[in-house]
Amino acid sequence: MTTPRPTTALSADEARRLALRAQGFLGAPDRRSGVRGILRHLGAIQLDTISVLARSHELVPYARLGAVGRKTVENAYWKDTHAFEYWSHAACILPIEEWPHFAFRRRSYRNRPHWNQELPDGVYDQVIKQLRSEGPLTATELGGAKKTNDWWDWSGTKVAVERALMYGEVVCVERRGWKRLYDLAERAVPQPLLHDELDDTECVRRLVRLAGQSLGVGTRADIADYHRLKGEQVDAVIADSGLVPVTVEGWGKPAWADPAALETPPRGRHRTTLLSPFDSLIWERARTERIFGFTHRLEAYVPKQKRVYGYFAMPVLAGGRLVGRVDPAREGGTLVARQVTLDGPKAVPAVAQALAEAATWVDCTDVRVERVDTPALREPLTKEIARILG
Repeated sequence: MTTPRPTTALSADEARRLALRAQGFLGAPDRRSGVRGILRHLGAIQLDTISVLARSHELVPYARLGAVGRKTVENAYWKDTHAFEYWSHAACILPIEEWPHFAFRRRSYRNRPHWNQELPDGVYDQVIKQLRSEGPLTATELGGAKKTNDWWDWSGTKVAVERALMYGEVVCVERRGWKRLYDLAERAVPQPLLHDELDDTECVRRLVRLAGQSLGVGTRADIADYHRLKGEQVDAVIADSGLVPVTVEGWGKPAWADPAALETPPRGRHRTTLLSPFDSLIWERARTERIFGFTHRLEAYVPKQKRVYGYFAMPVLAGGRLVGRVDPAREGGTLVARQVTLDGPKAVPAVAQALAEAATWVDCTDVRVERVDTPALREPLTKEIARILG
């Protein structure tokens, strides 16, 4: 691929601010469009099983809008078939209008010659038949999700319905207590969107463009990672994706930007908040290090004795920078900061503000700080939290 000559040179700071605005952290949030606006703006919101303060798909709109009600978040995603769940960056909630643009991935799954799980004869057809007559249903209601208590030991019913979801014959229309609620796509997806007519090139071009808009500016790897495309897929369409080539100080690699983002300089109020480790602002480690100079790693699956920052360390965003980490927990009406890492004394007010707001959001009336990486900062942090909570 021949990369066109960049027409714009960006400083590292300009690129960081473009990324913050594109991700909804710089400038006044559009509260009129609410959670649904955040979903459309980001293009994908990652799901994850871990719930500490809340689940990640709840934390993402909270980080941008503030204390939006958790029931409001769920309704915004699932009511009136506004969204669907599918494989994007990972398992993600996606705007329903993007259904046609994942046709390339559905075709890819249908054409897979091998699967890890065997599917007994007749089970797939039986699942479709049952959903048609009784749906929407969970895997348990369809006949059971697992054969044993082992995490991945799925029943034939679960294998069948998950395969139907990947093929696009079935849609997850809601999460109930973290269980997927399945229904037939023919019922759940609005009729004008229910098609696989777009070819692979058109699908990928759309997702590359969307990734560029959601990132503001990104390298080939950044853009590919957003919806987990292959590098060569990006290469094939980026020249006519609508994104424009730019250079960014210190990046050392070609980059592309959303031309609309380049028209006006990013300015406005910065959000101060805790971030889910699965937030799209920081979900790609190399990009996070490049933009923020911040090394971030989820340690939930690291043995306890080897953890550095804690089980679910949440980076703290303030003033457009990542200024610390908090590993939170809840004990009744108390938000517990089990471990706090601060980027020096100047980070204390911002981390206190982020903790106090998060506590209020999850109906906690108190915050207890247990460990701080700089012990001398524990008392100032505790006092500042107490002052904010009143």
